[in-house]
Amino acid sequence: MFFIFLSPPQTKLGILFLFRPKNSFPATRYLIRHNHAERPFSDTISLNTQITKFMRNGLVEDAQKLFDESPHRNTVTWNSMIRGYFLNGEFDQAVRLFEKMPHRDLFSYNTMISGFMRYDEISRARRVFDQMPLFKEMPVRDIASWTIVMSGLAGMGRIDEARGLFDEMPERDIRAWNTMIVGYKENGRIEVGEGLFAKMPDRDSDSWDELIDGLACRGRLNDAMRYFVEMPHKSQRAWNSILLGLIRSGLVEEAHAFFEKNPFSDIISWTNMIVGYFEFGDVDTAFELFKMTQNRDETLWNATIFGLGENDHGEEGLKLLMKMKEDGFSPDHATFTSVLNICSILPCVDFGKQVHGQIIKMGFDYFVAVCNAIVTMYARCGSIHSAFMGFSYMPSHDVISWNSIICGFSHHGKGREALELFERMQLTNVKPDHITFIGVLSACSHAGLINAGQCYFTYMRYKCFLQPTLEHYTCIVDLFGRSGFVEEAVKFINQMRADGIEASASVWGALLGACRIHTNVEVGEIAGKRVLEMEPQNGGAFMILAEIYLACGRKKDAEGIWILMKERRVKKQPGCSWIEVKNRVHVFLAADGSHPEIDSVYVMLELLGMDMGMGLK
Repeated sequence: MFFIFLSPPQTKLGILFLFRPKNSFPATRYLIRHNHAERPFSDTISLNTQITKFMRNGLVEDAQKLFDESPHRNTVTWNSMIRGYFLNGEFDQAVRLFEKMPHRDLFSYNTMISGFMRYDEISRARRVFDQMPLFKEMPVRDIASWTIVMSGLAGMGRIDEARGLFDEMPERDIRAWNTMIVGYKENGRIEVGEGLFAKMPDRDSDSWDELIDGLACRGRLNDAMRYFVEMPHKSQRAWNSILLGLIRSGLVEEAHAFFEKNPFSDIISWTNMIVGYFEFGDVDTAFELFKMTQNRDETLWNATIFGLGENDHGEEGLKLLMKMKEDGFSPDHATFTSVLNICSILPCVDFGKQVHGQIIKMGFDYFVAVCNAIVTMYARCGSIHSAFMGFSYMPSHDVISWNSIICGFSHHGKGREALELFERMQLTNVKPDHITFIGVLSACSHAGLINAGQCYFTYMRYKCFLQPTLEHYTCIVDLFGRSGFVEEAVKFINQMRADGIEASASVWGALLGACRIHTNVEVGEIAGKRVLEMEPQNGGAFMILAEIYLACGRKKDAEGIWILMKERRVKKQPGCSWIEVKNRVHVFLAADGSHPEIDSVYVMLELLGMDMGMGLK
């Protein structure tokens, strides 16, 4: 955040209350109140200090009582209360108190703007800014005041107005110059910031750091390196900016060479390199770097666990969680979010349940991101009831929360329940997005609600102003096809093409699947041909076509498909199953005997078969 607030330093008593709930340490709370009762706050400085202390330690009611009872209040007192309300999540209270203020100063407006920005109320922040007295009418205009207003304007995207104030300044210091460079960097105009940098009469380390970071973010890596070489005193931040710029540009190996040749490596650079290799798909190198890293922190552990999960090495990610705890590091909300995502991908619901229990025990079940991961994990692991319970107990919901539960119900064939949830979502202030409507349209398809699906598709386009993607078109084709309206599905695809949208393999695949259900050979041949034109190695399309032919008694045509598969060396994706035993997931592929205990598995299957009186054929 770009606004500066002055507050008194913490006392030992303030530190004692840091991160404690209101009802903790009742004797100490009584001591504070007792001292307050004995010594009336005739000194507004003491009053403001005590209010700030209360608010910092979460004692909102105590601060409110002190504020209400004191006759000695100035603008700083009001500002302290408003800022405290924002810090403690009392958004409405902060707004109401601001509206009641008898007098406002620059910090009053900055406090509100900062608070609105914290809660993503950008339009309201703009309105407050517009209400501010004209800057030229301020009785005292020191350099700090100029810089605060310029920073606020730049942060709101009004960089040209900020530049106007900058040009009007009677005198400037390095902070003012740096503020403008940062403003141009954050508004995507680093080339203008570079011009200002060249004109600066004096520069400090922040000047170099901001310019180099801006150039690296824009992909101007050669220029960033050139400035780094010219930099009189090399900084860790500038070096990390270049390293991150190389990684973001996909130049991971070049970044690694840069990483090894410079003496500025720290935990941030090690973490960036590990993340870079994970994004590059080189899991082995990423994990080797992790093992080489000294003085690991939670962020490094989290990045590695997340990277393993995203690269289909979820089991290693879960093992790393155990190692993390063994080494004395406490998992945080980011750790648990990554671990739950791994559990949903594997899937392993038993381990997920254990993680859920740890989350509740450690108090992380109030983080929306963690709760979303819980809902997704249960839904993907087949426990839709547990997913719904997790959703119901969430303290608040964002669009991801709603998407997770709507899509979860839809994927489990509970289309009507998914649509009921969507209607509930419509009663909140959370706006649906593209993923929401994928779940909604899929739900209509599973429930056979053709008219509802068409209405929701129209609603998405013309009421929510969301441009449909190929996934949405696929859902509509599937909706028509599942319900037996194959010709309508064909007309819909033709309309897509008339609108300039070329049907993808997934769209034609949905039509092909419908033709298998309803044994429509003519349309199935067309759809199958389209799929194989786009994806010649799609074994599923070959097999569906063969099934359609067999269902119609056209065995020779089915054999022709199998011959064509052999000629093109297309292999059918083998069947896959898995089982979780003692927190370990065992995966079995059809005709795969590589499992280390496969002999024992076959023996057990034989015994089970004999017990059922059928034996194994």
